[in-house]
This record gives sequence, structure tokens and C-alpha cells, in this order.
Amino acid sequence: MADNMRIEDGQNEDRNFTEFRRKVKSAEVLSASLERLLLSLRFTGKVSVVMQNGRVLKSGYEEGYFSQRGNAGVD
Repeated sequence: MADNMRIEDGQNEDRNFTEFRRKVKSAEVLSASLERLLLSLRFTGKVSVVMQNGRVLKSGYEEGYFSQRGNAGVD
């Protein structure tokens, strides 16, 4: 049963990271939902936003993300 929980946790984490990447790509980085995703992923990188005249020109992130699933040596 513990293995099933780990697999589920891994799948949830993968979905959350995919959603995080989608939000960054579509410049939705200033939302509360992104903050929740970052917390759930235990993201340790840097998210940046370039704005001009109140509009997002560019957004991105620097990989500083490390999985906490016990996958030593895997970024």
C-alpha cells in the first residue's frame, strides 16, 4: 500500500510540475494558484517576470527544483 501512495504522490507531483511549466510559459506567474503549485512542488528555483506598461513581456524560471521523492542524483 505504501508503494501505491508513493506512485500517486509522484504522479501528482508530475502533474503539478507540468501545470507550473504551463503557467510560466503562458505568463500566469502572478497568480495565487502558481504560489500553491510552487509550495506543493517544494520548488527552490527562481521565477522571473519582465513587465512593461503593466503587461508581462517575458516570464521564466531557473531550474533549482529538486524532487523530494528520494531519487538521489536525479534533478
